[in-house]
Amino acid sequence: ARWIVSKDNPLTARVTVNRYWQLFFGRGIVPTPFDFGRQGAQPSHPDLLDWLAVEFMESGWDVKHMHRLIVTSKTYRQSARVTPKALEVDSENVLLSHAPRFRMPSWMLRDQALAVSGLLNPEIGGPPVKPYQPEGIWAEATFGKKKYQPDKGDKLYRRSIYTFWRRIVGPTMFFDAAKRQTCEVKPNLTNTPLHALTTFNDVTYVEAARVLARRIIQKEKSKTDRLVSVFQTLTARQPDDAEQKLLSKRLDSYIKEFKKSPKEAEELLAVGEAPRDKSLDAAEHAAYTTLINTLMNLDEVLVKP
Repeated sequence: ARWIVSKDNPLTARVTVNRYWQLFFGRGIVPTPFDFGRQGAQPSHPDLLDWLAVEFMESGWDVKHMHRLIVTSKTYRQSARVTPKALEVDSENVLLSHAPRFRMPSWMLRDQALAVSGLLNPEIGGPPVKPYQPEGIWAEATFGKKKYQPDKGDKLYRRSIYTFWRRIVGPTMFFDAAKRQTCEVKPNLTNTPLHALTTFNDVTYVEAARVLARRIIQKEKSKTDRLVSVFQTLTARQPDDAEQKLLSKRLDSYIKEFKKSPKEAEELLAVGEAPRDKSLDAAEHAAYTTLINTLMNLDEVLVKP
């Protein structure tokens, strides 16, 4: 244990800060985080890697300090827009000519949905928890011997890192996750229709949209203020005039549809355990929920800008 954190050990700090860099930039300074040996790739910025490693050790191995240092750096805060010159000279952004842009891992997307809705339980530590899963998820793999029973209350909204895993049947909302049969240090980020089926229909995401809709309706009085607030909450920017008109038009169409089908509105508002404010108009609440669910699946919400 002493050797691992010894200043004479050239690997521990370098490997660790490389993982942190990979987390925020999508690519490590050493692009083979699983191999720092002779068969691994050379670092793109060796001096930066060494400096970060020394800073990590001298800070007392302070993880939060390193995260703060990276995200407040000028390099991280660059624009993600690629100029023609940058595309020609640095097409893969190895030289960090622009800010990284990549799809966030599924566990980050889940935590993000819980956070923007206000449902996220920030409790630290404790035993694993069992969030929502499809009914019978364990039945086939265990020949009916095991039954998945979701938790209740705040445990449903713990961070994804605390989710219970059964090795043969991982949580269905964690697409692209490691199989946990071998060590994987670099997430496999893909984009398929199965992802959209999860982020549009999984109970966690629908409930998050419903709860955020309730909060916005209660907080803001006018439709314009509600739409601007929702859009800004999810994208961290103000909608332009064209986007506001589109949102308003889409919201009106949803309200009209749910007024024609009140049963569908009630079914949507019954998703998840979070309490519902029944004093709110059901059609309007369902319409905002649907609109927010759509916005939560925008590229700029799912992707690190």
